[in-house]
Amino acid sequence: MNILLFDGPERGQLLPFTFVRPVAQLRVGIDLLQDKWEAYLGLKCGLYTQDYLQPKFPLTLAKENLFINPAYLPTTALAKKVKGLNLNDALVVNGNIVACLTKSPHPPEVNSSLNCIELTTSLIHLKTATDLFLRNAEVLALDFKRLTQGRKTAPISSSNQLIAPENIFLEEGTKVECAILNASTGPIYIGKNAEVMEGSMLRGSIALCENAVVKMGAKIYGGTTLGPFVKVGGELNNVLILGYSNKGHDGFLGNAVIGEWCNIGAATDASNLKNNYAPLRVWNYESENFAKTPLQFCGLLMGDFSRCSIHTTFNTATVVGICANLFGIGFPRTFLPSFSYGGAQGLKTFTFDKAMESNAAMMERRGVTLTQTDREIMQYLFDQTAKWRKD
Repeated sequence: MNILLFDGPERGQLLPFTFVRPVAQLRVGIDLLQDKWEAYLGLKCGLYTQDYLQPKFPLTLAKENLFINPAYLPTTALAKKVKGLNLNDALVVNGNIVACLTKSPHPPEVNSSLNCIELTTSLIHLKTATDLFLRNAEVLALDFKRLTQGRKTAPISSSNQLIAPENIFLEEGTKVECAILNASTGPIYIGKNAEVMEGSMLRGSIALCENAVVKMGAKIYGGTTLGPFVKVGGELNNVLILGYSNKGHDGFLGNAVIGEWCNIGAATDASNLKNNYAPLRVWNYESENFAKTPLQFCGLLMGDFSRCSIHTTFNTATVVGICANLFGIGFPRTFLPSFSYGGAQGLKTFTFDKAMESNAAMMERRGVTLTQTDREIMQYLFDQTAKWRKD
């Protein structure tokens, strides 16, 4: 069975986090959407993504292809229905295809030739970028149950203070000393070779993925996921950091999503609530405008390879594209285009060569190489996002 996780109609609403990756490669909860589907199906899944991303995520087609929209999170019951599909069967929610078995080389749309089976059970559906933090605690709890069921935690040092230890799980190789771990409000998962330094206070639900580091005295509240090799300090509340990014010093992030290979300067703060408590407007890449939302809380949404200097201050519901380099005093605009350079005093284009030089240097510190394929993807995105930059 050739299973392909495809970028559905949600892809544009999940920007800037889907600029450099397929939807299935997004992390929410503990692991990737692709990991979740493979775990529930018990089968490997391929990816059907944007043309410019296919050199990095190659496509393999067969005579019959099972297309799945990974923006709908799997359950045991859903996986069973998906595996039971016959040719030209489609599982549908509100007119949108969740899964379909077809001979087509492309994900089909709902049409008269398909046998559409309407799903009546409630599914977690990631529709917008803000859903990544809004649904993170819920998904994290489900992932914790799946990943730890029938397993025993690695030993937890007696130097720590534990509350609800039955909801705490450490993988092998972790270092956790002199910390307070309160899992009464949600599970705490600490991945392989992750470290929680002395004096840190963690209040679930929280996930630290492989090799993540929590610096001394950090305060981390629930709904927070630190992806692989992430380093954090200061105060975080309901923050999803996809991986390989640094927020190593004091400063506040709340109700936020940070991409990979980002750096948050010391004492950076991002507002997550307007002074008048009004509903928030958030930049929408598809409408190319600010969209009204029912949200009262939303902080920083920062795309991959972006960074900011020390003492940067972000206004409520700020959206930063990829490869932005931000600095200076004052609040910058609440939409900062990809490859922007500057801050509140003004923006200009972060030239492609300079951006790639910075990206390569950050990756090399972690022993990772910026490949020629990566550069070609970035060149495409540099050109595509130029319309939002005004030098």
